[in-house]
Amino acid sequence: MKAIWNGQILAESEETINIEGNHYFPAESIDSKYFKPTETHTVCPWKGTASYYTIEVNGEQNKDAAWYYPQTKEGAKQIEGYVAFWRGVEVKQLLQFHHQTYR
Repeated sequence: MKAIWNGQILAESEETINIEGNHYFPAESIDSKYFKPTETHTVCPWKGTASYYTIEVNGEQNKDAAWYYPQTKEGAKQIEGYVAFWRGVEVKQLLQFHHQTYR
């Protein structure tokens, strides 16, 4: 999967986790230069407290367009530290190219 906003790939991974229709990307798969931590926090009853990033690409900002759970509740440990997107960030499948060698 890859996450794209304002023409820029923000994250790319074959190891996302899909929960409630959102693809959570491993932290190491995001391009951190586009992510600025914010003071926004929300609470999910079963996942825990989410923290947010504003995404900045080419001088444009998308406020709180990415979120993650730095410490999850027990039932959501598989997404702890993973990053998900909304607010116009497009998440789509990576193109898989298969090639064969002919002799």
